[in-house]
Amino acid sequence: MAENNRSGLMAVATILALGLIITALVIGHTWRKVSRSNVTITVTGSAQKEIRSDLAIWNGSFSADSKNLTEAYGQLQQSNTKVKNYLVSKGFPQDKIIFSAVNTTTLYVQSKEGGNTNEISGYRLSQNVSIESGEVDKIDQLSREATELILQGVEFNSNPPEFYYTKLSDLKIEMIGLASKDAKMRADQIASSTGNTVGEVRSSKMGVIQINSKNSTDVSDYGVNDVSSLEKTITAVVTVSYSIE
Repeated sequence: MAENNRSGLMAVATILALGLIITALVIGHTWRKVSRSNVTITVTGSAQKEIRSDLAIWNGSFSADSKNLTEAYGQLQQSNTKVKNYLVSKGFPQDKIIFSAVNTTTLYVQSKEGGNTNEISGYRLSQNVSIESGEVDKIDQLSREATELILQGVEFNSNPPEFYYTKLSDLKIEMIGLASKDAKMRADQIASSTGNTVGEVRSSKMGVIQINSKNSTDVSDYGVNDVSSLEKTITAVVTVSYSIE
């Protein structure tokens, strides 16, 4: 009888020991899994693409001076006609040529000290003209050639055009996707070098979009949006944290 009791106790002890070992293994495996799940890797991915502006806005201005206001207005109207004819000759439709209201400035005789007196010496009338067009090359050329109007007696000033890319909203989405792929590739390379694999995304943060003139490396915390160049480079940056498995 005693021998049977000892056998039973040994069997129970063996079962308890196996239970403790199994429990320890399960807890150890779970702990390692939980511990590893808290390990993350953070990488920054980027994507860059060259784009060409598809919209240009150009502005110019002209003026006329005279001692007589009516005469100054007549001269300005003549200049207006010359400007309009010139722009039409360059291939721009009349409905695309926008003239602003006439601005009038009263000129005064200056004193010996260089200040203005109350005596009126004349009037200066000025007007702005602008064109918005998808023919960006034509606008670019116009901005450099429009001062030819001076040869026609027009006091003309041509401003540098502004260049825009109208499909920017769709392009930003594409660039963020490419930057995210780049981040994943970098994370995979780092993880594989240590014998690990990349798990789920824990967090992600998009940086500001930089739109620079071609070959420019300017960076701003608020983002760069260059409008002076026909050819541009858009850059997107994404910072992503992944779990490690």
